[in-house]
Amino acid sequence: MEIILQVDGVFSLVQVTKQMLADTKIIVKDIDCFDLCDIIRLKLTTYSDNLNQHSMNDGSGFFYGCICR
Repeated sequence: MEIILQVDGVFSLVQVTKQMLADTKIIVKDIDCFDLCDIIRLKLTTYSDNLNQHSMNDGSGFFYGCICR
C-alpha cells in the first residue's frame, strides 16, 4: 500500500511502513485497503477547512489518498 502526497505541486507515492502504524491497534481481522487508508489518513493528517485539504502532521505535504496493490 502506498499513500499519495502532494509536495510543492508534485505528486509522489510513499510506501506505508510498519513504523507509520506502530502505535495503532487494529482489532478487525478482515480490514480492506480502503478502511486502512482511512485509518492512516486519520492518524497522519489534520484537515484544514480553509484549504479543504488534509495536511500531513509532519509538514511533508498534502494527503490525497492511497493506492491499493
